[in-house]
Amino acid sequence: MRSRNADTAEKVKALTDKLETGVKAVFESEQYKAYMKAMAKFHRYSFNNVMLILMQCPNATAVAGFNTWKKQFGRTVKKGESGIQILAPVPYKRIVESVKLDPVTKAPVLDASGRPVTETAYVVQQSYKIAYVFDVSQTEGRELPSYGAEELTGNVQNYDSMLKAITELAPVPVVFSEPDGNARGRYVHSEQKIYLNSGMSQIDTISILIHETAHAILHALPVKDGVVVGMPEKSRRTREVEAESIAYIVCQHFGIETGDSAFAYISKWSHDKELEELKTSLDCISRTSAEMIDAIESCIPELSMSQDKPEMSEKYFSR
Repeated sequence: MRSRNADTAEKVKALTDKLETGVKAVFESEQYKAYMKAMAKFHRYSFNNVMLILMQCPNATAVAGFNTWKKQFGRTVKKGESGIQILAPVPYKRIVESVKLDPVTKAPVLDASGRPVTETAYVVQQSYKIAYVFDVSQTEGRELPSYGAEELTGNVQNYDSMLKAITELAPVPVVFSEPDGNARGRYVHSEQKIYLNSGMSQIDTISILIHETAHAILHALPVKDGVVVGMPEKSRRTREVEAESIAYIVCQHFGIETGDSAFAYISKWSHDKELEELKTSLDCISRTSAEMIDAIESCIPELSMSQDKPEMSEKYFSR
């Protein structure tokens, strides 16, 4: 007779395998665009769970668990609806035996006969289980508050507050300057500063500032006496894809339409990448985007949608 744990492990593996096959495909131009839009909606979920939501319910706009819909939002899942499978972390403790080390020398502690002394301790490890969420379209009941940001075509709502919040989030000074060549913004490693062209539109200013801030957070090189030391760990194209994707996600989250010009470039970039490299970049993009969104919202309470968005109540950050 199969154990319950064996059944759970098999189901988790099947879902993980399905996820693996979908990672490569997502970098096709249109699919990547859909994934970035989903990440903007569900920024508190891990990149794997965002992908699982997108694969099973491409038009999802707000998701939550069965009980969350009922208790917090006064809505019930419609009869016959199937849940969206995601991976939920399940921490557990196990006893691990290891060789005792001297706290000062870090050398093994020996007993009177010269054998290493062992000690046991509880270690928290992570397992996973299948969890189910439902899109708002699968529920009925009390009307939800409006939680979607309006699309913007020119100016940016709360522009001054947004600009201030992102400037404070940037780990280096932001300087507005006259145009210098074709670049509208740039992070200068040697000076450890972000330069933005003055006189740009509000949308360009915000999106480019987010892009350059992402570079400053993720790709900064060490500087000694005004000289850059060391070499980048990632290629220039990878750095640009990460920064551009983060800018797109953050802007989408706040209803700022920036255009789709980057997606064809992203599709070409991913063509010769290995699966693990693609997953690493996706994880970096999702984590950094979520951190930036949370930081901006914490600075501008009127932009925070934590009370209105069902996805906020379901926190599946892992895997």
